[in-house]
Amino acid sequence: MATSTPASLDETSGDLTGIRLDATSLRVLAHPLRSRLLSQLRIGGPATATDLAAQLGTNSGATSYHLRRLESVGLVADTGAGEGKRRLWRAATDFHSYYPSDFEGDEDSETALNWLARDYVRHFSEQAERWVDASPAWPAPWQDACGSSDEMVLVTAEQLSAMRDEIGEVVQRYRRVGQGNPEAKRIAVYLFAYALDLDKAPGR
Repeated sequence: MATSTPASLDETSGDLTGIRLDATSLRVLAHPLRSRLLSQLRIGGPATATDLAAQLGTNSGATSYHLRRLESVGLVADTGAGEGKRRLWRAATDFHSYYPSDFEGDEDSETALNWLARDYVRHFSEQAERWVDASPAWPAPWQDACGSSDEMVLVTAEQLSAMRDEIGEVVQRYRRVGQGNPEAKRIAVYLFAYALDLDKAPGR
């Protein structure tokens, strides 16, 4: 199962809410601007189309159109707090998830999923490089605690799924442990698993 989770940790929000992508919402989300709009709303909180256009370097007309497309599949919502025609948008859920097997045999959805997966890898790479650039200005304890690590495990598909679930439970336990502490910072935690024996795919 793949998930896209927020970097935003609003201390006033309750439990995480999620949506499992179907074929329609997947194809809507698999677009360069829409993917970034949803991420920006989850990270930065509610914003108008004008604000989002300025943040992402696009124009407000295109931004409004793509926000409405995301709204049509339940990924973003109008807060109702905007003034006049200036709608104030928010992410409708904290995260979305999907199983690639949900779309097996659906060529259009498989194409959209391939694009979206690659987009997430590109986004992670961009954000990771930004941290590498900025990290020298952070105190040493933060530099030591952040960064990446990699391990190799020998597992079945079922064992790998169980491991991911356990790691997810650990992350959830730590999600709000810094709440109320002025020294706490928002940290993005990624989990990415891939096969090393790429030329030895098991039979279906």
